[in-house]
Amino acid sequence: MKEGWKKKQLGELAELRGRIGWRGLTAKEYTESGPLFLSVHSLNYGDYVDFRDAFHISEERYIESPEIMIQKDDVLICKDGAGIGKVGIIGELPDRTTINSSLLMIRSGKDILPKFLYRCLESPYFQQIVNSRLNGATTPHLYQRDITEFPVYLPPLPEQRRIVEILDEAFDGIATAKANTEKNLLNARALFESQLNDVFTQRGEGWVEKPLSGFAQSVSTGPFGSLLHKSDYVSDGVPLVNPINIVNGSIVPDANKMIDPTTKQRLQSYVLQQGDIIVGRRGEIGRCAVVEAEQAGWVCGTGCFFIRPLQSVNSCFLANLIRSSSYREQLERASSGATMLNLSNKALGELRIPVKPSGDTDGLAATIPVGMRPPFR
Repeated sequence: MKEGWKKKQLGELAELRGRIGWRGLTAKEYTESGPLFLSVHSLNYGDYVDFRDAFHISEERYIESPEIMIQKDDVLICKDGAGIGKVGIIGELPDRTTINSSLLMIRSGKDILPKFLYRCLESPYFQQIVNSRLNGATTPHLYQRDITEFPVYLPPLPEQRRIVEILDEAFDGIATAKANTEKNLLNARALFESQLNDVFTQRGEGWVEKPLSGFAQSVSTGPFGSLLHKSDYVSDGVPLVNPINIVNGSIVPDANKMIDPTTKQRLQSYVLQQGDIIVGRRGEIGRCAVVEAEQAGWVCGTGCFFIRPLQSVNSCFLANLIRSSSYREQLERASSGATMLNLSNKALGELRIPVKPSGDTDGLAATIPVGMRPPFR
């Protein structure tokens, strides 16, 4: 620890307060206007607490808990549920504000700057402490006494200000770089789509269209849900491939969705081979990827189709075509479902595919910038 720094417990430096239960408060009591009522959803938008998702409660409900009436520069931390450990700092208050029972208010004392306190609580060091002290088998819970005992390595106030300035500048730079990266990805996607459009719409003489099924040995769906049971899943086994596992044109396994080798034997007809194309059939229609050598032997999940192209057909050609915006739109129009779109095996098999008379899909695949996969699903 540096000279002049002190080790303190958070409870020595700040006041911690939380809502004691709900006092009978239910969602039915939310109002159209009145004092704001914050939940963990307001901690999802950066350093400062965002009020766009706040509910409203009555004046009576607000004044019954004066100990948690929020002030500027208060720090909030989520102590319950899926968002546990999320933190935010209060900027300008648009109205009188209080918090629900999943949040804890931390108000800095004279020896610690609010923004320094916030940076401490969002640091990996403090988040590790949060994770080490989680309690509750069903709903994770962080007790107020545990947060009170958090150790804080405290420099003098001038050094706190200097550290906050350095960190604010660094995080502003990261935010700017992220925004620029996202803009570049959008531009890359536009370029990708433009080139795909040129390839597939500016056709020379002799081009023909055929159904996708005419270029495949098979177009198959994953196993019906009745073929898989909760007891079939293991933490170390053969990965299942569902739409959530298709990320930026690649297949990413999920340790929670694997099956044992015995179950795989029962599902042999759904085992993937190198060069197969896996396609999402629920939700984000058209999300697809080509099965690489190291993924051969994995199993198609219930949320996907897999296409096994003929040997004369280039898998990357078909995958790039399916993930293009015009073909995804065709598949979405052919899907049905009020809550979640579902694509049928028949609709995918009937998708019209343009080819040169020579069937030169290898040549066509080479003209498509597959290296631009990151912006795509």
